[in-house]
Amino acid sequence: MLASLLAAVGDFTPPTVDFHALAPEIVLAVGLVVVLLVDLFVADHRRWITGTLAGFFMLGAVLPVVTLAVIGGDVRDALGDGRYVVDNFSLVLKALFLLAGYVVVLLSTNEMEEGGYYQGEYYVLLLSSVLGMVMLTSSRDLISVFVALEFLSIPAYMMAAWKKRDRKSNEAGVKYYLLGVFASAVLLYGFSLLYGLANSTKLVDIAGVITLEGDKVGVQVLAVAFAIIGFAFKISAVPFHTWAPDTYEGAPLPVTAFLSVASKAAGFVGLIALVYLTFPAAEEVYRPFLWVLAAATMTMGNLVALKQKNVVRLLAYSSISQGGFILMPLAMAGTGDAAGPALRAVMTYLVIYAATNLGAFAIIIAVTRKTRSGDISSFGGLFSYAPGVTVMMTIFLASLAGIPPLGGWYAKFGAFRAVVDAGGGWGYSIAVIGAINAVIATAYYIMLMREMWMKPVPDGDTTPIKVQAPVMAALAITGVCTVLFGVLPGLVSKFGDITDLAGAFGL
Repeated sequence: MLASLLAAVGDFTPPTVDFHALAPEIVLAVGLVVVLLVDLFVADHRRWITGTLAGFFMLGAVLPVVTLAVIGGDVRDALGDGRYVVDNFSLVLKALFLLAGYVVVLLSTNEMEEGGYYQGEYYVLLLSSVLGMVMLTSSRDLISVFVALEFLSIPAYMMAAWKKRDRKSNEAGVKYYLLGVFASAVLLYGFSLLYGLANSTKLVDIAGVITLEGDKVGVQVLAVAFAIIGFAFKISAVPFHTWAPDTYEGAPLPVTAFLSVASKAAGFVGLIALVYLTFPAAEEVYRPFLWVLAAATMTMGNLVALKQKNVVRLLAYSSISQGGFILMPLAMAGTGDAAGPALRAVMTYLVIYAATNLGAFAIIIAVTRKTRSGDISSFGGLFSYAPGVTVMMTIFLASLAGIPPLGGWYAKFGAFRAVVDAGGGWGYSIAVIGAINAVIATAYYIMLMREMWMKPVPDGDTTPIKVQAPVMAALAITGVCTVLFGVLPGLVSKFGDITDLAGAFGL
């Protein structure tokens, strides 16, 4: 036995590793270790340096993303076996996650310093979660997809409960953890069925088996359903959304911003990989499934948002609703020639939504530092003592509502154009439902605007709001992107040009 083992080792050819393609992940991994080590040796009053280092490594990981985009070619096989690839699709999403992570670092700086939290551990977990998201964009194998998903999820469970002495934060972490673990179990069961059917973990190999033909159609349908349900939890799609409002309200606000943008986008990355690479022949299963999820998510999210009295819960249900709008074109991805436009619409929406929602949470962080309240009524009369903050919040809310000429209108326009171009009963019906929900969503965004512009200050305190420098930097980044993406939509359309972005998707 030993002789045969040695012979096998002697014949073993190590995989060819493309270190340039893996450079963003390597930079984040190095940053994770550096932040952990620095936190062990610096004095308590200098723990702020861990946040600076985390931001530095987030931006540092963007540099190889840029070089890969410029000189990397169309598709790079990082490990030589097609299980981990770097194409233009993954590069855009890597940049999105890294820049969103950097903005979250800016939003976290003062919160961590003043709240008595463990700063070093927090930034280690944040870097770990972003690393999982970056890995997920390139994963083309069931195992790597699941490992990346858990790598991003487990740190997020702990960050949600980071306010250790706060009951709501503890509740947020427990709910997120329990439902997240359940979702992972459902997803893993679906993956096990896919592996059993194809005897392979590569997504492209599984696609050749999921044809809805033969004597195993029932198992194929079950595998598709369980895989989609697993990711539906991650994107808080109705009826798998119950964890989101309580988690968003209880978690520290920077963590809530992170979950509402980066974590949600990561869930859509997994869905995109399944729809385009693994289930191209299972349209008859995933289309009605995603259609129902999109319609229910938009409608339920908007209707419940209308009743909210807490601004964070309002944005939580707004985030759920926005997920429904992103699902809308994805549901039509397999209809006719709609694959490319649908993917373009989803990519564009993710980029614009990230900038807009992070900006809205930056405003909430700035305002609640003064009011110490998350009630919508605490925003009353905001314009009278913080006009600049009010104008910025109005821009972000108008963008979320899809009002021209801000970025949100172009995101919604792309989503509606994709489903209308797909045509048929499925496309036109979801477009009508989406249009109705767009009107409903505008109502609660305008309600918050009215509170800021027209209502009196609830306690008479008109002391100006002092926006901290890191939060101001985050506002500048997100505000500029929100306006430019609407005024100059050609900028974001380049990121969503799926003619070149598709890479391994072959579109």
